[in-house]
This record gives sequence, structure tokens and C-alpha cells, in this order.
Amino acid sequence: MKVSLITVSFNSGSTLRDTICSVANQDYPEIEYIIIDGNSTDNTLEIIKEYENVVSKWISEDDYGLYDAMNKGLKMASGDIVGIINSDDFYHRPDALSKIVEGFSDPKIECVFADIRFVNSIDLDKTVRYYSSKRFNLGSFSWGFMPAHPTFFTYRRNFEKFGGYKTEYRIAADFELLVRFLYKYRLSYQYLNFDLMKMRLGGVSTASLKSTWIINQEDLRACRENGLKTNYLRLYSRYFRKFLEYIPLLH
Repeated sequence: MKVSLITVSFNSGSTLRDTICSVANQDYPEIEYIIIDGNSTDNTLEIIKEYENVVSKWISEDDYGLYDAMNKGLKMASGDIVGIINSDDFYHRPDALSKIVEGFSDPKIECVFADIRFVNSIDLDKTVRYYSSKRFNLGSFSWGFMPAHPTFFTYRRNFEKFGGYKTEYRIAADFELLVRFLYKYRLSYQYLNFDLMKMRLGGVSTASLKSTWIINQEDLRACRENGLKTNYLRLYSRYFRKFLEYIPLLH
């Protein structure tokens, strides 16, 4: 079973090498690695060219944002299953993809997901937050919770059948896609109880109060568009539970 991995990059020279090397270090042999770059002006392209023995396909051109670039990657993918690895994330274990593929050994399973570690951007061995997808159920979407998107893998045929990322969403197209796949279309899924990767703390969805407002607007829209009832009070209440994820790491 071939695994297609998609990385979207833009001026990612400070982190992309770690991402690529983590893919190169996987013990699973059938990997197609695709990088979609948005016309970077730093050393990103030099790094990509340095690892052309690891990177199967890549392009560098203007796009209409993160989700447009992800959709380009989906169109280029030829693997049986597809996953996203961000340009500042990395697999910290060589068996990450092997475990993902094992999750698809049951032919009834259409999607798998796991846990993720948020780490200090300077000290990558320091876990700041642990995001577990273990407690996820379909009702979690109405509270703004979803499986960790960078750990989400599904068959490429599902993107072809149900569509890719909706580019009219500024921040929460990943949330909308998961609501659509798992809630609206009821694709079967399996949670894998391990931490798949490390993610440097930060990013578009965690940057400011403004982005928090946008993400809650878009989460509400995503639920309503896919037939799931929710409201702002319910969505905002998630931040208390989110805070609890930090508590075991503070001592």
C-alpha cells in the first residue's frame, strides 16, 4: 500500500529540513512525498533540491493559500492513502507510517488518526501540550473538537469522491473536511493510541484573538453546512478543556 504525504511550504527554510528528514527516516518503504511550495524567497527551494532523492514530486508557484496548496498536492498524489505533514512538523519515530498502514489492515476502516505532541520551538524535546484524539466521537465536532488533523489519513478515493479542502475557509478548512468525511458521510475510522508526530507550538489557528474569532465562526459554519447543530457558547467552552491539556506538563 503506497502512502502519499503532502507538505505545503512557504519560506520554511528554518524547519523544512527536519520535516523532510523525518520522512526519509521512516521504515515504511512505499512513500510518495510531495511538496507544494508557494514561491518561497528564502532557502526553501535549495533544501528541497538537496533532498530530491526523498521528495518524489514538488512544485513552486503562487497559490491562493494553504488549502489551495493542499488541494494541488491531492491532485498530484497517486498513493492508496494520503496524509498531510506540515512544513514545521516532523515524525519523531521511524515506525510512524508503518503504524498508520497497520491501522488500515481492517478493510472496513476508511480513516485513521492518532495523537500529536506540541513542542517548544527552541527545545524540540520539551513537550508543551499533548493532544490526544482518544476521546473523540462524532458529537465532539459540535464542541469544536476534532481528531488531530496532521495525524489524519484516509484513502485517496475519498478525496476524489467527497472533495478536498474548501478554499473559502481561511483557517478551519481542515475542521470542515473532517466534519464532512466523518460526520456527514460517516466514513468509518479507527483511533491509534500513540503520538504520531511533533508539532512546533504556533501556527495560523493559534496566533491571535482575531484568528480565534475567525476559527469559531468557521467551525460554526462547517457544522451547519454539514447538518450538525452547535452554537458559539458550546464552541467557546472548549477552551477550558484545552487548558487542561497543559496542566500535566506544567509541573
